[in-house]
Order: sequence, then structure tokens, then C-alpha cells
Amino acid sequence: MREKLARLPDQLGALGLASLALLATLAVFHFVALKPLETRNEMLKERLSRQAPRAEAGPTASGADQVGAVYDFLRRDEQATDWLAKLHGIGSATGVQLKSASYRTQPAEGRIVRYEIVLPAAGSYPQIREFLKRSLAEIPVLSLDQISLKRQSREDGTIQAELRMTLHMVKS
Repeated sequence: MREKLARLPDQLGALGLASLALLATLAVFHFVALKPLETRNEMLKERLSRQAPRAEAGPTASGADQVGAVYDFLRRDEQATDWLAKLHGIGSATGVQLKSASYRTQPAEGRIVRYEIVLPAAGSYPQIREFLKRSLAEIPVLSLDQISLKRQSREDGTIQAELRMTLHMVKS
């Protein structure tokens, strides 16, 4: 028996020995890396099955309910002028210089009214970012449609911005 084992490397050759080494490496990898991952996967599946069952995939509300939810979200007590005053207050608080804004109603069918606002502003880049961040957070019916930034020169820290925003509101 010992003689057979001693001749085995000669009989297998280099390719056979490389194959045996690869099989041994795969066996070690299976027990060191894959088995713990499979065990962890089973634990996570078990924990997930114990949690409250989620709703089945697919829409839970009808299309009319979803549209109604949008109308409910856009229905606010504030008027467009109230939102514009809030924008001005946010500009003052963030240090952004707001020039005269213009706004107009976009023609639309249905119950949603859109007020397009063109707002020239000036300030540093961080001030304009903070203004936009606070505006979009504090005015939930506001969307930013377009922004144009210009700087007079490289040394100038002030940026001239033109902001195009839209207020989405429900007709009263």
C-alpha cells in the first residue's frame, strides 16, 4: 500500500497534483467561508419570518385613492403669497439677496394649480445651497425646476443665480 502511495505523484503528474491541490483548497474554502455564510443566511431568514408579515407585492390602494392622497398632500391653508413671503424670509435668514421675483399661474386642466416662480438671487455658493435646502424642506409644495449660476470673476465670491421654482397647489 505504501508503495502505491509513493508512486501516486509520478502517476498523477503535475496536472493531477495541481487538481488535487485545487480540490483541497475548495474544500477548505467551503468549510471556512461558505458554511458560516449559509448559517448566517438561515438565521436572517428565520428572523425575517418572525417579523410582522409585510403587505403582498402590488398596489394596496386604488388609483383613485392614490390621486386623492396627492390632492390631500397639496391642499394647504396657505396662499401663494404666503409661500412667497416664506421664501423671502428664508432668503433673509440664509443671507441670500433676493431681487424682485416674478410668478405666474401655469394654465392647467384639473384641480392642481401651478405657480411658476422666477427668482433672481445673489450670495455665496453655500448660502444659495442652504437657501434651496431650507426652501424645499419648509415649503413641501415647492419644486426646483431649473437653476442657473453665474460668477462675474474667479476672485468674486458672490454668485448670481436664477432659480425657477414651481408651487403646486390645489384649487380652492
